[in-house]
Amino acid sequence: MKRVSVTELTDKLVASYAKVGGINHVDGVNLPSKTKIAHISRQLLRLLFPGFFDHKQIHSSELKIETAMLMDEVKNELEDEIAKSVVYRAPRGAEKDPPRELADAVTCEFLGRLPEIREILQTDVDAAYNGDPAAVSRDEIIVAYPFVETIAIQRMAHEFYRRDIALIPRIMTEWAHDRTGIDLHPGAKIGTHFFIDHGTGTVVGETTEIGNHVKIYHGVTLGAKSTSRVEELRGSKRHPTLEDRVTVYPGATILGGDTVIGHDSTIGGNVFIMDSVNPRSLVIYDGLDMRVLDKEAKPPKDQDFQI
Repeated sequence: MKRVSVTELTDKLVASYAKVGGINHVDGVNLPSKTKIAHISRQLLRLLFPGFFDHKQIHSSELKIETAMLMDEVKNELEDEIAKSVVYRAPRGAEKDPPRELADAVTCEFLGRLPEIREILQTDVDAAYNGDPAAVSRDEIIVAYPFVETIAIQRMAHEFYRRDIALIPRIMTEWAHDRTGIDLHPGAKIGTHFFIDHGTGTVVGETTEIGNHVKIYHGVTLGAKSTSRVEELRGSKRHPTLEDRVTVYPGATILGGDTVIGHDSTIGGNVFIMDSVNPRSLVIYDGLDMRVLDKEAKPPKDQDFQI
């Protein structure tokens, strides 16, 4: 077999760069760094939950100075990445002048939202504690439940998404997805007191809207009916709406932007839904057919069941 030199191997690979592309803006401003965004995401979790994502004890006398130092680090690093993102969206020819003032404004506005995000996350922790009899304490939920990391990152990423900051929100949620197995798109609108029990394999699409006090389980998909007409669908409402106090059990699939699951409904495991469901409905799959029942109507004795 002929021995191939490193030079020949390099030439072939570089030729593929020119032919296929996929290079991170050579000779221009780089895209936001996945590695740096992952690091910033970890630091943001430390700001949201002081002491829970640290290996050392935090004393109350040091809390303010520790927070100030961490905030300063996050602000500087995040501003750099946001500047790259803004340049990425800039018109061709404007790439040479990174908009530092805009990046600084977006960064400060986002960091100023952290207290409100913390308040919402506390409702999620409460929902998990009140909805899972296996939970020993709220501390256990924060330190051990993967759902907390995922929803914390999603809620922060959503702040960037709604400000039309490119790439960063998706990098953040995919980092959380890789860590937890829970895929929450940064575009999804999620209300208070949200809880995903177990969570592995759960997917929530970009235009999903979720009300307050909603609980879903592992393996649930809130997705689109079709992605065959990508350009027509881009930017449209493609994913379902779950109103307040809906529970969705494992393996359920709910599809479509026009699909609305009415408030106080329960969706049983392994059902497949592409149409709206009235409020206070109970949807079950009995092994042969899917049935939609009125939760307020008393079923005949021979149809009693439990989910």
